[in-house]
Amino acid sequence: MRPLPSGRRKTRGISLGLFALCLTAARCLQSQGVSLYIPQATINATVEEDILLSVEYSCHGVPTIEWMYSSNWGTQKIVEWKPGTQANISQSHKDRVCTFDNGSIQLFSVGVRDSGYYVITVTERLGSSQLGTIVLHVSEILYEDLHFVAVFLAFLVAVAAVLISLMWVCNKCAYKFQRKRRHKLKESTTEETELQDVEC
Repeated sequence: MRPLPSGRRKTRGISLGLFALCLTAARCLQSQGVSLYIPQATINATVEEDILLSVEYSCHGVPTIEWMYSSNWGTQKIVEWKPGTQANISQSHKDRVCTFDNGSIQLFSVGVRDSGYYVITVTERLGSSQLGTIVLHVSEILYEDLHFVAVFLAFLVAVAAVLISLMWVCNKCAYKFQRKRRHKLKESTTEETELQDVEC
């Protein structure tokens, strides 16, 4: 094989050097890509509470942010948007979701069916992406049981009040009846004694 002329070697060396430099820069950018921080990976909440699913990301450029929801009832997309633009909120979560430019979302008035896994995907325009998951557990407040107990106790108090009132009325009636009976007995005994006096 013949050696290349020295001018061609320099050009080829510069081209390879530039290519290697570009490849290294691309790898550095790709390795720096997207970073995602989730301060609270598990959230416990009660019914009708407003919940903030808080995240922070850093990347080059404006990313696409997507939130998905997964539970026993299935998987569905909640929202997708680019910071600074209108969010594309799914029909199931209309009027229940508020988005923030840092990637966080707020869910309004959560219910038990909102329990599950919330997966965020932050995708950079170059294609690199990062996933994060937040687990949400929503529990019911036991107001319904307490409400039932309170209603039942109120019912018992009302029944007791009615029974006490009936006993009071019966006692008054019995007292009046006994008074009349005594009065009649007194009258009959006085009549008898008068009759006996008259006979004597």
